[in-house]
Amino acid sequence: MSTIDQSGTFNLGGHSVKRLGYGAMQLAGPGVFGPPKDHGAALAVLREAVVSGVNHIDTSDFYGPHVTNQIIREALHPYRDDLTIVTKIGARRGADGSWIPAFSREELTEAVHDNLRNLGLDVLDVVNLRIMFDVHGPAEGSIEAPLTVLADLQRQGLVRHVGLSNATSKQITEGRGITEIVCVQNRYNLAHRADEALIDDLARDGIAYVPFFPLGGFSPLQSSTLSDVAARLNATPMQVALAWLLRRAENILLIPGTSSLGHLRENLAAAGLALPDEALEQLDGVAGSVA
Repeated sequence: MSTIDQSGTFNLGGHSVKRLGYGAMQLAGPGVFGPPKDHGAALAVLREAVVSGVNHIDTSDFYGPHVTNQIIREALHPYRDDLTIVTKIGARRGADGSWIPAFSREELTEAVHDNLRNLGLDVLDVVNLRIMFDVHGPAEGSIEAPLTVLADLQRQGLVRHVGLSNATSKQITEGRGITEIVCVQNRYNLAHRADEALIDDLARDGIAYVPFFPLGGFSPLQSSTLSDVAARLNATPMQVALAWLLRRAENILLIPGTSSLGHLRENLAAAGLALPDEALEQLDGVAGSVA
Protein backbone atom coordinates (compact mmCIF):
# COMPACT_ATOMS: atom_id res chain seq x y z
CA MET A 1 0.00 0.00 0.00
CA SER A 2 1.36 3.43 -0.96
CA THR A 3 1.20 6.26 1.56
CA ILE A 4 -1.66 8.07 -0.18
CA ASP A 5 -3.80 4.92 -0.02
CA GLN A 6 -3.90 5.38 3.74
CA SER A 7 -6.10 8.44 3.24
CA GLY A 8 -8.98 6.15 2.27
CA THR A 9 -11.49 6.71 -0.53
CA PHE A 10 -14.88 8.34 -1.01
CA ASN A 11 -17.39 8.36 -3.86
CA LEU A 12 -17.30 11.47 -6.02
CA GLY A 13 -19.59 11.49 -9.01
CA GLY A 14 -19.65 7.72 -9.27
CA HIS A 15 -15.87 7.41 -8.96
CA SER A 16 -13.96 6.14 -5.94
CA VAL A 17 -11.31 8.81 -5.36
CA LYS A 18 -8.48 8.98 -2.85
CA ARG A 19 -9.37 11.36 -0.05
CA LEU A 20 -6.07 13.17 -0.54
CA GLY A 21 -6.07 14.85 -3.94
CA TYR A 22 -4.42 17.85 -5.54
CA GLY A 23 -5.57 21.44 -6.15
CA ALA A 24 -4.06 23.02 -9.26
CA MET A 25 -4.68 26.71 -8.48
CA GLN A 26 -1.07 27.44 -7.53
CA LEU A 27 0.21 26.26 -10.91
CA ALA A 28 -0.70 29.66 -12.37
CA GLY A 29 1.36 32.79 -11.80
CA PRO A 30 1.24 35.14 -8.76
CA GLY A 31 -2.32 35.93 -7.71
CA VAL A 32 -3.50 32.94 -9.77
CA PHE A 33 -2.93 35.11 -12.84
CA GLY A 34 -0.69 34.57 -15.84
CA PRO A 35 1.82 31.79 -16.49
CA PRO A 36 3.95 30.09 -13.81
CA LYS A 37 7.54 31.12 -13.15
CA ASP A 38 8.70 27.58 -13.91
CA HIS A 39 6.60 25.77 -16.51
CA GLY A 40 8.68 22.61 -16.28
CA ALA A 41 8.24 22.43 -12.51
CA ALA A 42 4.45 22.74 -12.91
CA LEU A 43 4.43 19.78 -15.29
CA ALA A 44 6.64 17.77 -12.93
CA VAL A 45 4.36 18.39 -9.93
CA LEU A 46 1.27 17.17 -11.79
CA ARG A 47 2.99 14.08 -13.13
CA GLU A 48 4.43 13.13 -9.76
CA ALA A 49 1.05 13.66 -8.07
CA VAL A 50 -0.61 11.17 -10.41
CA VAL A 51 2.28 8.68 -10.24
CA SER A 52 2.02 8.89 -6.42
CA GLY A 53 -1.63 7.81 -6.57
CA VAL A 54 -3.59 11.07 -6.73
CA ASN A 55 -6.75 10.50 -8.76
CA HIS A 56 -8.70 13.68 -7.91
CA ILE A 57 -7.49 17.00 -9.34
CA ASP A 58 -9.32 20.27 -8.74
CA THR A 59 -8.97 23.11 -11.25
CA SER A 60 -10.78 25.86 -13.15
CA ASP A 61 -10.36 27.65 -16.45
CA PHE A 62 -10.43 30.97 -14.58
CA TYR A 63 -7.10 30.04 -12.98
CA GLY A 64 -4.68 31.96 -15.14
CA PRO A 65 -7.12 32.27 -16.92
CA HIS A 66 -6.76 29.13 -19.07
CA VAL A 67 -3.18 28.58 -17.88
CA THR A 68 -3.78 25.85 -15.31
CA ASN A 69 -6.02 23.71 -17.50
CA GLN A 70 -3.59 23.95 -20.39
CA ILE A 71 -0.76 22.80 -18.12
CA ILE A 72 -2.87 19.88 -16.86
CA ARG A 73 -3.56 18.83 -20.44
CA GLU A 74 0.10 19.09 -21.42
CA ALA A 75 1.24 17.11 -18.38
CA LEU A 76 -1.37 14.37 -18.20
CA HIS A 77 -3.35 13.99 -21.44
CA PRO A 78 -4.42 11.35 -22.40
CA TYR A 79 -5.74 10.95 -18.87
CA ARG A 80 -5.72 7.80 -16.79
CA ASP A 81 -9.12 6.11 -16.64
CA ASP A 82 -9.27 6.47 -12.85
CA LEU A 83 -8.48 10.22 -12.82
CA THR A 84 -11.36 12.53 -11.83
CA ILE A 85 -10.89 16.17 -12.81
CA VAL A 86 -13.20 18.64 -11.08
CA THR A 87 -13.52 22.17 -12.43
CA LYS A 88 -15.65 25.19 -11.61
CA ILE A 89 -17.46 28.00 -13.40
CA GLY A 90 -19.23 31.18 -12.31
CA ALA A 91 -16.37 33.70 -12.39
CA ARG A 92 -14.08 35.36 -14.90
CA ARG A 93 -10.90 37.39 -14.58
CA GLY A 94 -10.47 41.06 -15.29
CA ALA A 95 -7.44 42.39 -17.14
CA ASP A 96 -6.05 43.42 -13.74
CA GLY A 97 -6.49 39.91 -12.33
CA SER A 98 -9.71 40.77 -10.47
CA TRP A 99 -12.40 38.14 -9.87
CA ILE A 100 -15.70 39.02 -11.54
CA PRO A 101 -19.04 37.16 -11.27
CA ALA A 102 -19.99 35.43 -14.53
CA PHE A 103 -23.48 34.06 -14.04
CA SER A 104 -25.24 34.74 -17.36
CA ARG A 105 -26.28 31.85 -19.58
CA GLU A 106 -23.76 32.93 -22.19
CA GLU A 107 -20.89 33.19 -19.68
CA LEU A 108 -21.62 29.84 -18.04
CA THR A 109 -21.98 28.06 -21.37
CA GLU A 110 -18.75 29.59 -22.67
CA ALA A 111 -16.97 28.58 -19.46
CA VAL A 112 -17.97 24.93 -19.85
CA HIS A 113 -16.72 24.92 -23.44
CA ASP A 114 -13.47 26.66 -22.40
CA ASN A 115 -12.85 23.99 -19.77
CA LEU A 116 -13.57 21.22 -22.27
CA ARG A 117 -11.25 22.69 -24.88
CA ASN A 118 -8.33 23.54 -22.59
CA LEU A 119 -8.48 20.22 -20.73
CA GLY A 120 -8.90 18.26 -23.96
CA LEU A 121 -12.10 16.54 -22.86
CA ASP A 122 -15.44 15.71 -24.48
CA VAL A 123 -17.28 15.78 -21.16
CA LEU A 124 -16.39 17.22 -17.75
CA ASP A 125 -16.49 14.81 -14.79
CA VAL A 126 -17.69 17.31 -12.18
CA VAL A 127 -18.40 21.04 -12.50
CA ASN A 128 -18.85 23.20 -9.43
CA LEU A 129 -20.91 26.36 -9.67
CA ARG A 130 -18.80 28.96 -7.88
CA ILE A 131 -21.28 31.27 -6.13
CA MET A 132 -20.09 34.86 -6.38
CA PHE A 133 -22.54 36.96 -4.37
CA ASP A 134 -19.51 37.67 -2.18
CA VAL A 135 -16.03 36.91 -3.50
CA HIS A 136 -14.64 36.37 -0.02
CA GLY A 137 -17.18 33.94 1.42
CA PRO A 138 -20.68 32.49 1.21
CA ALA A 139 -23.55 35.00 0.96
CA GLU A 140 -27.25 34.37 0.55
CA GLY A 141 -28.99 34.72 -2.80
CA SER A 142 -30.92 32.45 -5.14
CA ILE A 143 -28.84 30.22 -7.41
CA GLU A 144 -31.79 28.92 -9.41
CA ALA A 145 -30.98 30.76 -12.64
CA PRO A 146 -27.27 29.87 -13.00
CA LEU A 147 -27.68 26.34 -11.68
CA THR A 148 -30.51 25.72 -14.13
CA VAL A 149 -28.09 26.66 -16.94
CA LEU A 150 -25.52 24.20 -15.59
CA ALA A 151 -28.19 21.50 -15.28
CA ASP A 152 -29.14 22.13 -18.93
CA LEU A 153 -25.50 21.65 -19.96
CA GLN A 154 -25.50 18.44 -17.94
CA ARG A 155 -28.56 17.18 -19.85
CA GLN A 156 -26.75 18.00 -23.10
CA GLY A 157 -24.01 15.56 -22.08
CA LEU A 158 -21.25 18.14 -21.55
CA VAL A 159 -21.17 17.69 -17.77
CA ARG A 160 -21.55 14.43 -15.84
CA HIS A 161 -22.02 15.73 -12.29
CA VAL A 162 -22.65 19.05 -10.54
CA GLY A 163 -21.34 20.55 -7.33
CA LEU A 164 -21.44 23.89 -5.52
CA SER A 165 -18.64 26.13 -4.27
CA ASN A 166 -18.78 28.99 -1.75
CA ALA A 167 -22.32 27.92 -0.84
CA THR A 168 -24.63 28.40 2.13
CA SER A 169 -26.82 25.63 3.54
CA LYS A 170 -29.89 27.33 2.07
CA GLN A 171 -28.29 27.41 -1.39
CA ILE A 172 -27.35 23.74 -1.14
CA THR A 173 -30.95 22.87 -0.34
CA GLU A 174 -32.14 25.00 -3.25
CA GLY A 175 -29.57 23.40 -5.53
CA ARG A 176 -30.56 19.86 -4.62
CA GLY A 177 -34.09 20.69 -5.75
CA ILE A 178 -32.75 21.51 -9.23
CA THR A 179 -30.19 18.74 -9.81
CA GLU A 180 -28.17 16.18 -7.88
CA ILE A 181 -25.31 17.82 -5.98
CA VAL A 182 -22.34 15.48 -5.56
CA CYS A 183 -19.96 17.79 -3.71
CA VAL A 184 -19.70 21.08 -1.86
CA GLN A 185 -16.49 23.07 -1.91
CA ASN A 186 -16.18 25.69 0.84
CA ARG A 187 -13.49 27.23 3.00
CA TYR A 188 -12.75 25.03 6.00
CA ASN A 189 -9.63 24.19 7.98
CA LEU A 190 -8.30 23.66 11.49
CA ALA A 191 -8.97 27.28 12.42
CA HIS A 192 -11.94 28.20 10.19
CA ARG A 193 -14.85 25.89 11.05
CA ALA A 194 -18.05 27.68 10.09
CA ASP A 195 -19.26 24.56 8.23
CA GLU A 196 -19.08 22.09 11.13
CA ALA A 197 -22.78 21.18 11.04
CA LEU A 198 -22.93 21.28 7.25
CA ILE A 199 -20.13 18.71 6.91
CA ASP A 200 -22.02 16.25 9.09
CA ASP A 201 -25.30 16.86 7.25
CA LEU A 202 -23.63 16.20 3.90
CA ALA A 203 -21.91 13.08 5.24
CA ARG A 204 -25.28 11.59 6.17
CA ASP A 205 -26.41 12.07 2.55
CA GLY A 206 -23.21 10.71 1.02
CA ILE A 207 -22.17 14.08 -0.43
CA ALA A 208 -18.47 14.96 -0.57
CA TYR A 209 -17.21 18.05 1.23
CA VAL A 210 -14.07 19.55 -0.31
CA PRO A 211 -12.42 22.23 1.84
CA PHE A 212 -10.49 24.83 -0.07
CA PHE A 213 -7.61 26.58 1.68
CA PRO A 214 -7.11 23.46 3.87
CA LEU A 215 -3.78 24.95 4.96
CA GLY A 216 -5.09 28.47 5.54
CA GLY A 217 -4.85 29.89 2.02
CA PHE A 218 -2.64 32.83 1.17
CA SER A 219 -1.95 33.34 4.89
CA PRO A 220 -0.82 29.90 6.15
CA LEU A 221 -2.13 28.63 9.46
CA GLN A 222 -0.13 29.87 12.44
CA SER A 223 -0.77 28.21 15.78
CA SER A 224 1.54 27.34 18.67
CA THR A 225 -0.66 24.32 19.43
CA LEU A 226 -0.33 23.10 15.86
CA SER A 227 3.44 23.60 15.93
CA ASP A 228 3.77 21.82 19.28
CA VAL A 229 1.78 18.79 18.10
CA ALA A 230 3.81 18.66 14.89
CA ALA A 231 7.12 18.74 16.80
CA ARG A 232 6.03 15.84 19.03
CA LEU A 233 5.01 13.77 16.00
CA ASN A 234 8.13 14.64 14.00
CA ALA A 235 5.90 16.12 11.30
CA THR A 236 5.36 19.55 9.79
CA PRO A 237 2.46 21.76 10.96
CA MET A 238 0.89 21.48 7.52
CA GLN A 239 1.01 17.68 7.61
CA VAL A 240 -0.75 17.74 10.98
CA ALA A 241 -3.39 20.16 9.66
CA LEU A 242 -4.11 17.84 6.73
CA ALA A 243 -4.16 14.73 8.91
CA TRP A 244 -6.66 16.44 11.22
CA LEU A 245 -8.96 17.14 8.27
CA LEU A 246 -8.78 13.49 7.16
CA ARG A 247 -9.85 12.45 10.66
CA ARG A 248 -12.61 15.08 10.86
CA ALA A 249 -15.14 13.29 8.61
CA GLU A 250 -15.07 10.48 6.06
CA ASN A 251 -16.71 12.64 3.36
CA ILE A 252 -13.91 15.24 3.43
CA LEU A 253 -11.78 15.21 0.27
CA LEU A 254 -8.57 17.24 0.44
CA ILE A 255 -7.10 19.23 -2.44
CA PRO A 256 -3.97 20.94 -1.07
CA GLY A 257 -2.17 22.83 -3.81
CA THR A 258 1.47 23.57 -4.47
CA SER A 259 3.85 24.31 -7.31
CA SER A 260 6.75 22.63 -5.49
CA LEU A 261 7.72 18.96 -5.67
CA GLY A 262 8.99 19.13 -2.10
CA HIS A 263 5.72 20.53 -0.78
CA LEU A 264 3.75 18.01 -2.83
CA ARG A 265 5.64 15.13 -1.22
CA GLU A 266 5.15 16.68 2.21
CA ASN A 267 1.41 17.03 1.65
CA LEU A 268 0.95 13.49 0.35
CA ALA A 269 2.88 12.06 3.30
CA ALA A 270 0.17 13.44 5.60
CA ALA A 271 -2.01 10.47 4.59
CA GLY A 272 0.22 8.21 6.68
CA LEU A 273 0.33 10.43 9.78
CA ALA A 274 -1.51 8.95 12.76
CA LEU A 275 -2.85 11.48 15.26
CA PRO A 276 -3.08 10.24 18.86
CA ASP A 277 -6.28 11.06 20.77
CA GLU A 278 -4.42 13.57 22.93
CA ALA A 279 -3.23 15.43 19.83
CA LEU A 280 -6.73 15.43 18.35
CA GLU A 281 -8.13 16.93 21.55
CA GLN A 282 -5.56 19.70 21.46
CA LEU A 283 -6.14 20.43 17.79
CA ASP A 284 -9.90 20.52 18.25
CA GLY A 285 -9.33 23.49 20.57
CA VAL A 286 -7.47 25.55 17.98
CA ALA A 287 -10.58 27.12 16.44
CA GLY A 288 -11.09 30.60 17.82
CA SER A 289 -7.53 30.83 19.14
CA VAL A 290 -5.90 31.62 15.79
CA ALA A 291 -5.78 35.23 14.68
